[in-house]
Amino acid sequence: MNLRGLVSVSGKPGLYKVIGQNKSGFVLESLDEQKVKLVVNISTSKLASLEDITVFGENGDLKLIDIFEKIKASESVPDAKSDGKTLRAYFREVAPDHDEEKVYASDMKKILVWYSIIKELPLFDEEPTALPASAEVEESTEEK
Repeated sequence: MNLRGLVSVSGKPGLYKVIGQNKSGFVLESLDEQKVKLVVNISTSKLASLEDITVFGENGDLKLIDIFEKIKASESVPDAKSDGKTLRAYFREVAPDHDEEKVYASDMKKILVWYSIIKELPLFDEEPTALPASAEVEESTEEK
């Protein structure tokens, strides 16, 4: 699963893909059917990259990508509009180590909504991208 370039914008529903950058912020495209383009000013909006998001855990934070992988492997995914008890029971399966006092039903709903958005995208089955080959060559020559 490759979540690089996918972001959540505070105050805006849904997920966005970073398609460019200008001096004041980022140019984003929504991942829904409308493909709305949006320019976000980094001084007034908060962006959260999906590959950097973590969930509170009992013994340390849990990476969102790991939770998505477990959701992908699970047999049935509840609707994001399910009640809190159903969501909590499901999260005990896919993220058994999550902190039940700090992870709210709204957080679980948001994760399931995000999962439903990205599961249809081609990048969902891609491997995470590593450094470009040219960067790896530069690194190996610098070490010598």
